[in-house]
Amino acid sequence: MWLSDTQKIGVGLTGFGVFFMILGILMFFDPGFIAIGNILFLSGLCAIIGVFKTAQFFMRKEKLRGTAAFLGGIALVLVKWPMIGIIVEGFGFMNLFGDFFPVVVGFLRKLPFIGPVLSLPGIAQLVDVVAGKQLPV
Repeated sequence: MWLSDTQKIGVGLTGFGVFFMILGILMFFDPGFIAIGNILFLSGLCAIIGVFKTAQFFMRKEKLRGTAAFLGGIALVLVKWPMIGIIVEGFGFMNLFGDFFPVVVGFLRKLPFIGPVLSLPGIAQLVDVVAGKQLPV
């Protein structure tokens, strides 16, 4: 599957957003870095799947609790409560994107260096709990 130029830019924006969020956490919950990361992540998501589909995804009835928590966490970060904001945002992220975890774990298990690490006895059980059970295909 080929990506359009806008989608390629969106992947870059999303990647930089995740990078700045991690950097903000490593810098002892610096609200500036975390806010920049949130803005880049959301703009990258809009560039990848489009503004209308992004709004549809966030406004689905079964995703409203996750959307409220995610946007509430962003608001808490913007009012300089980054530690609580990241926790609330993480809860919203898990509710919004938790359905994709089995797909991501399945992809990571096929990678050359990461796959064998994820198959180690203690780590395999932990990853299965986090990702949820999958049917063998």
